[in-house]
Amino acid sequence: MDPGKLMARRNLAEVLTGLLVLVVAVGFLAYAIAHSGRTGVSSGYPLYAKFNNIAGLNTGSDVRLAGVKIGAVDGAVIDPKTYLAQVKMTIRNGVELPKDSSIEVASESLLGGVYLAVQPGADEAMLKPGGTITITQGSISLQDLLGKFIFSATNMVSAMTGSGSAGSKAPAEGAPPAGAPAAVARP
Repeated sequence: MDPGKLMARRNLAEVLTGLLVLVVAVGFLAYAIAHSGRTGVSSGYPLYAKFNNIAGLNTGSDVRLAGVKIGAVDGAVIDPKTYLAQVKMTIRNGVELPKDSSIEVASESLLGGVYLAVQPGADEAMLKPGGTITITQGSISLQDLLGKFIFSATNMVSAMTGSGSAGSKAPAEGAPPAGAPAAVARP
């Protein structure tokens, strides 16, 4: 057989194999997206909430009530007057929230994503489309919590062992305890 024809057949086989692998990969990607549970809310009404910190919250993040997805985050902007993050979300039709409901930025896990968790209130009146949830809790920084924990643990160990910092010496005998008002001399 002619070496040129053999090379052309080999190249054609490689190209067809590559195309087949590409089609299979696109099929897997489409399946993963369709079954990921990250579908948008097809129809619903808008609500707003303002937070001091929405770190990790993205457009498309879930809005959940009792762990069940009831909506999705549509976007976030900075309020130029208050410098708070104003989040717009769409809540599924048929889900009504009392006016005194609260919402917080919550984590799925230590390494997972972030979502909005709604706690329904007890008010008889319901939020109207375009309304604002006023009771909010922004995201909590895991790094800040860890730093505070380490700081408190260090202080606790220092207090238990009696080894304070160099500037904290025991008061002289007869002196008032630290933090007590000093005696005022009277004429």
